[in-house]
Amino acid sequence: MLAIGEFRGLWLGGLLSRAGSQLARVALAVLTYERSGSAAVTTLVYAMTFVPALIGGPALGWLADRYPRREVVIACDAIRTVLIGFIALPGLPLPALCALVFASQLLDSPSRAARVSLTPEVVPRELYQTGVAVHQLSDQVVTLLGFAGGGIVVALVGAETAILINAATFAAAASLTLATGRRRPAAAGKQPVSLLGGLRLVAGHRALRSLLGLAMLSGFHVIPEAIAVPYAASLGLGTTQAGLLMAALPAGNVIGVFVLSRFLTESRRMALMAPMAVLAGVPLVASAADPGYVPLLLLWTGCGVLTGYHVAANAEYVRIAPPESRGQAVGLASSGMVAAQGLGILLGGLLVEAAGPEYGLAIAGAAGLIAGVPVLLAWNRAVKASPPST
Repeated sequence: MLAIGEFRGLWLGGLLSRAGSQLARVALAVLTYERSGSAAVTTLVYAMTFVPALIGGPALGWLADRYPRREVVIACDAIRTVLIGFIALPGLPLPALCALVFASQLLDSPSRAARVSLTPEVVPRELYQTGVAVHQLSDQVVTLLGFAGGGIVVALVGAETAILINAATFAAAASLTLATGRRRPAAAGKQPVSLLGGLRLVAGHRALRSLLGLAMLSGFHVIPEAIAVPYAASLGLGTTQAGLLMAALPAGNVIGVFVLSRFLTESRRMALMAPMAVLAGVPLVASAADPGYVPLLLLWTGCGVLTGYHVAANAEYVRIAPPESRGQAVGLASSGMVAAQGLGILLGGLLVEAAGPEYGLAIAGAAGLIAGVPVLLAWNRAVKASPPST
């Protein structure tokens, strides 16, 4: 897979962008607090690194269809290099810093949509799901290591230098894409592109609609990560144990993606993904038994393993989306998942506050099971109507 030059460039470029963004989040939090002395302002700036993903997909995903995708990736990374570089300027007013952060993160949506949309064009059909698995595994590993590594880098070199390192990662990603990517014409050609095109496409396509539903179930599965600290506190545990609980989901996901992509055929992955999406709520329901720390750690890791179904769902979603509208469809899906996870975290916090960690999480898991059943049935109907090619 990595022997394919274009894929290798896309993969390494995406990895550099992701790693740089994780580092920047830590550095921005430190930099903002140093300049403002306010926890509220620091939280606001940190939140602004996530909010643009919610609106960027529907608003800017069409760029990956209207213009050549290689050039969209290069342009986004080059512009982000400049924007992030300005953040490191001494004495930059906080409103200007917030605007730069927002603009930089907004450009992540068309860049990601273009990278994802290019993947089925640069790898053979039989290697496509493996390529998606490589991307997903890499993202999870960077997520696992990014915050700890980012803290170490910021401590060693300072926040401003860490910001400049992030700018350098975007510049390197743009250079990689330029050097390894082959120029292709815009997928949409001369066809008019609508901002609402992705919404109309997915809403009118049974299989895409069902796959998006499977992806958005992650809103329930992400809840343990968000409530790990109060859950650990309720068990009389410290921050180290809370950190391990937070890491259980992404660690389990890495295991699940590896097992599915390494040991199962594509047809088997396709058959298992919907049941796995529903069953991922079961370990959360089991928390009602108050099993103790180690069993809880294993249960949450098991939930993460089951969320490995995303590798098959994401790959099929991108594959069956019409090439001329793929960027819009990917952008909509990315924003939908961000919205679902944000609402899930909010729901989890309310449930834990009302019913306590054990029962609150169990209620959330049961809600995920109930919500997953109609999505599973809808996917099964979509498969019967138009079986996926293998």
